[in-house]
Amino acid sequence: MVDRRNKPGASRGRRPVQSGNVKSVAAKQTHSSAERSPADFANARLQQLQRVLPEVLKFKHPADAVLSHWFRENRALGSRDRNEISETVFDILRHLRRYRHFAQSGEGSEFRRLALLGLLATNGEEYLKDVLSPFEQEWLERIGSLDLATMPWEVRHSLPDWLADKLRDFSDADNLVAALNTKAPLDLRVNPLKTDRTAMLKMMSDRPYSPGNPEATPYSPWGIRLSKKLAVHHWPLFKDGSLEVQDEGSQILCALVSPRRGAMVIDFCAGAGGKTLLIGAMMRSSGRIYAFDVSDARLVRAKPRLARSGLSNVTPVVIANENDPRVKRLAGKAERVLVDAPCSGLGTLRRNPDMKWRQSQEGVAEFVDLQQRILQSAARCVAPGGRLVYSTCSILPEENEAQIDVFLVKNPDFTLVNAIDALGDRIKGLEMADDYLRLRPDVHGTDGFFAAVLERRTAE
Repeated sequence: MVDRRNKPGASRGRRPVQSGNVKSVAAKQTHSSAERSPADFANARLQQLQRVLPEVLKFKHPADAVLSHWFRENRALGSRDRNEISETVFDILRHLRRYRHFAQSGEGSEFRRLALLGLLATNGEEYLKDVLSPFEQEWLERIGSLDLATMPWEVRHSLPDWLADKLRDFSDADNLVAALNTKAPLDLRVNPLKTDRTAMLKMMSDRPYSPGNPEATPYSPWGIRLSKKLAVHHWPLFKDGSLEVQDEGSQILCALVSPRRGAMVIDFCAGAGGKTLLIGAMMRSSGRIYAFDVSDARLVRAKPRLARSGLSNVTPVVIANENDPRVKRLAGKAERVLVDAPCSGLGTLRRNPDMKWRQSQEGVAEFVDLQQRILQSAARCVAPGGRLVYSTCSILPEENEAQIDVFLVKNPDFTLVNAIDALGDRIKGLEMADDYLRLRPDVHGTDGFFAAVLERRTAE
């Protein structure tokens, strides 16, 4: 994802968009951007946001997919326009309930009021000063004087009621939710088959890498954190497989699998292969990894990543469901099985703020049922003495600790292994209160993750 924080402006050679489809308007534009005033830029942005917000706020599709489709329909928009629109839309999604609370006292279109609040947060007062009506100016000043601490907790933190009820009693709930409502940094991972982090950081000391202020992540030995979202997919170091995009928390989960060279490993819900790549590299491309997924499209996206990585030990396998015959044929054979289970994704709200509005209690219950079925099926593949790692990018106990409680009752031949012990010296500096791995954005700077390590007892 590219950096959305930019100065007011749009691509060179376009006049301000006043109304109608951006493409048709842009086709008639002849004046240079030097003739455009700051008010022109701000007015254009307001109108663009008022057109795209109604589509995003239907919540029928993920926000990034809606924006991508809208940008394809409006190709006259330059990269700066797209970045600024995306930045503002995502800010509105993060703070939607609070912004709607503020908007109740405004006038005119709700979408304009939401756009004004988003642009105020992302671009500041100066950006809007020449486009506000007297009423809007007074309205924003009044909002700025409000004491947020007096608002209901769920409004202040912009949470739906059902999710607020779940998170309110978490330890340091205010800090957790505040962190989930911030933008995530961009985490990268070096490919251990091609380089190491020290060498990579030296290579990244100059452009195009230096604007992201690259620095080592605090826990993962492979991680590099950028303070800005840059177009890393265009970098030579990305194209040659030396770098991948991967949150540090996801990197730590791979270390938890602790694969042995030459072993058989199953990545049960491999998706586009992010964890598969690191697990394969940790095995030095030896042994065999089966990358299972029910989505052929996701595994297709993994193939170019595998090709760039230099791995030769990964076999992608499309399965119909968790009971596919190809799964059953591997019963009792795998030394390590990773189940990065489908989940609510509520630990990733920094990156996917629309998730809290698109998700529901009923949806979480459906995930819980699916997780139990997948976990039970994956467990059959674990060899005696082997390990099953269950993980989610959720912070909800019903998708995490409660699932392990149920599993251990049903499967007395498995025992819970302390996660920090399982990490060994691969990851240093982490401390946990019990046997589970729990990562939080406010504590560890990662997405919210949960993981448990389960070991199958050997026959006595």
